Amino acid sequence: MAHGEVKHDYHLVNPSPWPLIGSVAVMTTALGAVNFMKGLFGMEKGTWWLLALGFAMIIWVMIGWWREVIKEGRIGDHTPVVSIGLRYGMILFIASEVMFFVGWFWSFFEFAIYHTARAGAHWDAANPLYADALSRFKHWPPAGVETFDPFHLPLINTLVLLLSGTTVTWAHHALQHNDRNGAKIGLVFTILLGMLFTSLQAFEYSHAQFTYDGTLYGSAFFMATGFHGAHVVIGTIFLIVCLVRLMMGGMTPTKHLGFEFAAWYWHFVDVVWLFLFAFVYVTPYLVLGGGEGH
Repeated sequence: MAHGEVKHDYHLVNPSPWPLIGSVAVMTTALGAVNFMKGLFGMEKGTWWLLALGFAMIIWVMIGWWREVIKEGRIGDHTPVVSIGLRYGMILFIASEVMFFVGWFWSFFEFAIYHTARAGAHWDAANPLYADALSRFKHWPPAGVETFDPFHLPLINTLVLLLSGTTVTWAHHALQHNDRNGAKIGLVFTILLGMLFTSLQAFEYSHAQFTYDGTLYGSAFFMATGFHGAHVVIGTIFLIVCLVRLMMGGMTPTKHLGFEFAAWYWHFVDVVWLFLFAFVYVTPYLVLGGGEGH
């Protein structure tokens, strides 16, 4: 057997501390969130420093890990075969995110369709103590829940996100044709539109006439739309990193996997929002609620 270096198209990753540090960072953030909301390890509710430490660790891991991946691409480790594997990985990641949102859609539909049976199973209508609680769950949305008018602020947010999908496509197309200035402008517009969407959603939440813990509708609504909002923030950070790399001279028309993955992720966020708008905003308002549960 011949000795010496073996030539192949695969990238054998060097040992890295980032997976372990990332796991510790996520656990710290989770414990910090529980401590902030409920109190933990003898610390009072509202103590924020553990949660802040967790977020700081996550940011550190993101910077360090992404820097190593970018360095691998620059020195040629991302061969065509490796690039195909990375694409498969991103596709599977987005598929897992799709199933994540399927769970929230499933719960929303289950609450809407079977809430009466659920109420009957948990409440005894003959007991006067539970009569009021049963009546609140008799219809969907529950009585007294004033839903958002989907054709006001939610419609504006839908248009904002759809427009951002066109601008990120513009930026990607420009980079493919070596129009770096066009790519930068398209990315800037996409990032600004993403920030606008997040701001409008925060404004919408501040005017909600229902709460997270008040009804099944409230909990299902805020979990589905809130997690989507978190994904918009993550996607915006993803795009900001791409913009910084582009402004520093990184990425070429033929090698820009990071930008390509960011565009895929952003389009996924767009599609999820269309389903949210149709089934979480429009359907309860027009078909089930008409603006106010009754």
